Amino acid sequence: MSNLKTLHKVVEIAEKRRKDALLALGQQQREWNMANEQMQQLEAYAQEAEQRWELRSGAGVDAAMLHHHRHFMQKILHAIEFQRGVLQERQQRVDQGQAQVFAAERDVAGLRKYAERKEHAKAAQVERQEQKATDEMALNIHLRQRLAMQSRGLQA
Repeated sequence: MSNLKTLHKVVEIAEKRRKDALLALGQQQREWNMANEQMQQLEAYAQEAEQRWELRSGAGVDAAMLHHHRHFMQKILHAIEFQRGVLQERQQRVDQGQAQVFAAERDVAGLRKYAERKEHAKAAQVERQEQKATDEMALNIHLRQRLAMQSRGLQA
């Protein structure tokens, strides 16, 4: 029975590993969502800045203002490119987290199935032992009754 207890402990450890992987995946997905929200904010800000520039430039602008706008837009575009890298890295973490969850789920399912087979095998073994003991007891009772009948037949 200690083998089954050990096996159940292994299943328990695998379930904890799966739970930890699910928690980590949840955190990774939250981080991706935050990075995605930042990306959307940056893109919206860049679009808003371009719209403002279009309104201003219609009235005419000087070279310094044009230079300032271009420099400002370069910084925003650089921030967007940087954020794309962050998003890509976060997506890779989410993908890895999903793979870890999948592997942990597979391990738990396999270990549970193995434990179930072991339990069934143990139950079948116990049942065979009980049947053997019952058969032996019935045979002994039968033999005693036969001996008793034979001894009565000899005594009569």
